[in-house]
Amino acid sequence: MDRLKSMQVFVYVAQHGSFANAAVNFAVTATMIGKHIKYLEQHLGTKLLNRTTRRQSLTEAGQIYYLECTRILDDIAEAENSLQRLENKPKGTVRINSPVTFGNTILAPIIADFLQIYPEINIELMLDNRLIDPLHEQVDIVIRIGELANSSLIARKIADYQMLYCASPTYLAKHQVPECLDDLTNHQCLGFSYEHIQANIALRIETQAFDRQHTRLTSNSGLALKVAALKGTGIVLQPMLLLQDELTSGELIEILKDHTPPTMAVNVLYKSKSPSLKIRTMIEFILASMKKNQV
Repeated sequence: MDRLKSMQVFVYVAQHGSFANAAVNFAVTATMIGKHIKYLEQHLGTKLLNRTTRRQSLTEAGQIYYLECTRILDDIAEAENSLQRLENKPKGTVRINSPVTFGNTILAPIIADFLQIYPEINIELMLDNRLIDPLHEQVDIVIRIGELANSSLIARKIADYQMLYCASPTYLAKHQVPECLDDLTNHQCLGFSYEHIQANIALRIETQAFDRQHTRLTSNSGLALKVAALKGTGIVLQPMLLLQDELTSGELIEILKDHTPPTMAVNVLYKSKSPSLKIRTMIEFILASMKKNQV
């Protein structure tokens, strides 16, 4: 059995605590993941993981071996990166995590263009509104919207993110157009689900009309909320990048223009000041594309 591959499997299991997740990541069965771990334990003559039916945790020996494995794998990756820089030919896989709406609307077309230009780079694009810890997840680039927590990550701003209130002409013809945020409590609002955070806190808005206990429809998909708004279901609060075509066509009408939430920054985050050639190439392509399209 390939010891390097077994080390990679072990590190992934240690970080994610699950054979099942590792099986999906490496495109093998959970049984094969177990064989990799067993191979290392037999080779080392010690137990690396404490196993339960739901989760695995590191033994004391496993913790030591995990640190050494991460160091070795990082050294190998750096050696490969050095050769790529020498040849100036980026290749490999870049893993990107992005919020769903921004990823679908803005990032996906950029990545499609990138893949045509760089045939030796593959992209794993994970769209997820959940806040992940990039330092402990297998991800190279993270897109974040809004205020950033203090961390050792490098952040570069790539766009502004402006939220707008709007509704369809059909809805507004049937209901009195709201003139202030307090009026929203008398309307059917369509709210975005921010996991365990209420919308008024997540967006720093002075109304609870979009909190889940007050909305007719709550969803973690901005596209689903836009479709509902287009059908006259209610008022939506979503980013301009998702609504701009419908606003231009008149299918949606912006309201409460004097009460729009504060503009938020969109940042691309990565771990190292000197990222590998493949990661740096992807980052610079995103930045250039955003600047060109003036998103």
